[in-house]
Amino acid sequence: MIDKTATGFAPVAFGAFKTSAAHGHAARLGALFDSVSDAIAAHSPDAVAVERLFFNSNVRTAIAVGQASGAVLSAAARAGLEVVEYTPGEVKQAVAGVGNAPKKQVQAMVTTLLKLGETPRPPDAADACALAICHINRAGLATALARAAR
Repeated sequence: MIDKTATGFAPVAFGAFKTSAAHGHAARLGALFDSVSDAIAAHSPDAVAVERLFFNSNVRTAIAVGQASGAVLSAAARAGLEVVEYTPGEVKQAVAGVGNAPKKQVQAMVTTLLKLGETPRPPDAADACALAICHINRAGLATALARAAR
C-alpha cells in the first residue's frame, strides 16, 4: 500500500501473502482472502489495483492465478472498495516511462520513487508497489481531467 504525498510517494505496507503448500487449494484461497481482508481492514485503502490477467500457454498456472485473483477481487468487493485493473504495459509505462521496460528497470524505479534502501522483496511485492504507483498516477490524472471538464 502506497500513499501519495506532497513530495511523491510514501510506502505504507508491502510484501507478499504466502500460503502453506501443505494445505489444499481451497484452504489456500481462503487464507489469501483472509489475508487480503485483514490488510484492507488494517490500512483502509481507497482502492485496490490489480494486474489484468494475461494467460500464456500454461493452463494450470493460468487457472491458479485466476483463482487467486478472484480471492483478492472478492476481498476488495466485500470491503466495498473500487477495483481497477492495469495491464503490465500500463504499469511499466506509468512507473518506468516505457511500456516494455524490463522487470529490473521497473524494480529500480519503484525503489527510487519510494525512496527505499533496497528493492522490495519478493519480486511480487515490487510488482504490487508498481501497481499502486500506477494507480495513484492514473487516478490523479483522471481526477484532474474530470475537474477540467466541469
